[in-house]
This record gives sequence, structure tokens and C-alpha cells, in this order.
Amino acid sequence: MLGFLLDPMTYGFMQRGLVAAVLVGIVCAVMGAFVVLRGLAFIGDAVSHAAFPGLVIAYLIGLPLYLGGAIAAVGTALAIGVVARRGSLRFDTAVGVLFAGMFAFGILLFSTIEGYVADLFGYLLGNVLGITYVDILQIAVLGGAVLAVVAILRKEFLYASFDPAGAAASGLPVATLDYLLLGLIGVTIVVSIQAVGIIMVVAMLVTPAATGQLLVDKFWDLVKIAIGVAVVSATTGLYLAFYLNVASGASIVLVETLCFALALLLSPKSGWLLRGRKAPLEAPLPPG
Repeated sequence: MLGFLLDPMTYGFMQRGLVAAVLVGIVCAVMGAFVVLRGLAFIGDAVSHAAFPGLVIAYLIGLPLYLGGAIAAVGTALAIGVVARRGSLRFDTAVGVLFAGMFAFGILLFSTIEGYVADLFGYLLGNVLGITYVDILQIAVLGGAVLAVVAILRKEFLYASFDPAGAAASGLPVATLDYLLLGLIGVTIVVSIQAVGIIMVVAMLVTPAATGQLLVDKFWDLVKIAIGVAVVSATTGLYLAFYLNVASGASIVLVETLCFALALLLSPKSGWLLRGRKAPLEAPLPPG
């Protein structure tokens, strides 16, 4: 059993992959709690796809891919907020329009590149086992910055999320906090896409927090459970990828989905199985 756990860690790519996956999982879990709380799950998918043209442009002009992706992701997230606030559109409508336009722009640019581009395909599909020490440093710096901002403004973010009208009445700059939160989501997505890829990043952002929401009522308890689910899923998913020779990002996401399914069935708060057992007791008595 000990060999089963230790043997994969004799490989440098597994060590780097585990560190990166855990770091990404923690950042996604914290930001995902706000995403789930505010019903912004769709924006994770939109902004991750919107990062693609930034990656392609950075590749074409020789800039770091992270920089291009970050500019595109954060810019799109802020643009969604502006269009939704000032364009008299529903939030999901603004997300859909900008998401489709940005991703189409990325595909158009990508189609001009001749030959197979491994770096860009890695961001589309994810390759946490191909991460380098430089990538880990970038993840640590960007992720640490996101967590630091959340730690400093945690009370303000929560107040503006639960009661925006009350927060505005008390003098908090609610619009600025909303834009800042959208920007942080954008940075989080850029941090995550090399681990699980653009296609699956929304799962890593939303699923751990959604699992926590099924189990507890208090927000910071939700955050703790989300972090636990993310770390366990990252570790388990990497081991499955190593021993089964399957895609690492997909393995991590599937483990997170399994955790969500178990919470959905067994949660003491709202589990389907528990509700099924209680149903006969809670059903009204027949008349007469």
C-alpha cells in the first residue's frame, strides 16, 4: 500500500503536477464559493473560453501565454459586468454574447496558424502533468494574489453578495466590488486552465463549492468543504491518471463530480436518499 502511494511521487512530473493541482484547487474552491453564492456558474465557462484568443495572440507575438490569457479573461469578465449594468441586458445575455464572440475570435486566429501547436492544445484540453517549475511559480503568484484580495475584502464581498441594496445603503462601493470579483474570477480561470483545460475549467471552479453548498449552511464552512473536496480530488485524480494512463484533468473533474453526486445522495441537509426515507413520515395523513 505504501508503495502504491509513494512510487508515483518518485517522478518529477507527478510532484510538480500534484503541487500545481492542489494550488489550483484551493484558489478555485475559494472563488467558486462566491461564484455559486451569486449564481455566476455560467460566467466561469464564458470567461475560460474568452481567454483563448488572448492565448493565441500571445503565442503569435511571442508573449507569455499566461499574460495573454489573463488580459483576455479579465477584460472579458469586466466587459460582461459593464454591458450587463449599462446595456440594460440580463446578465446571462451579456455573458452569452461576449462568450460566443471572443471564442469565435480565438478560433479565427487559431485557424491562421499552420501546423500542430502543442502549447495551445495543452490549454484547450489541460495537462497538469506537463507543468514546469515556472508554471508553478506563476500559479502561486497569481493564485496568492487572488486569495490575498479575498482575505482583505472578505466581509465586503460577502455583504455585497448577500444584500447588495443594504451594502450600497451603508456606503460600500457595490459596483466596484462586483467588477473586482469578476476580475478575480478571470484571474482564477487563467490560473486553472493549464491544469484542466479551457473546456473543463468551469467544473473545477463550481463543483467543489456546489458540493459544499449541499452539506452546510454557513458560507465559510462551505469554503472549507470546497477546499477539502478540491484537494482530495486533485490528489485522487492524479493517482488515477498515473495508474490508469488517462487524462489528468478529466480524472480530477470526474472525482469532483463523484463527490458532488455522493453529497447529492447522502447529504444530511438535503440528500435525495435521506429525503426518500423521510417522505413517508412527512406525508400528510389520509382524510377520515
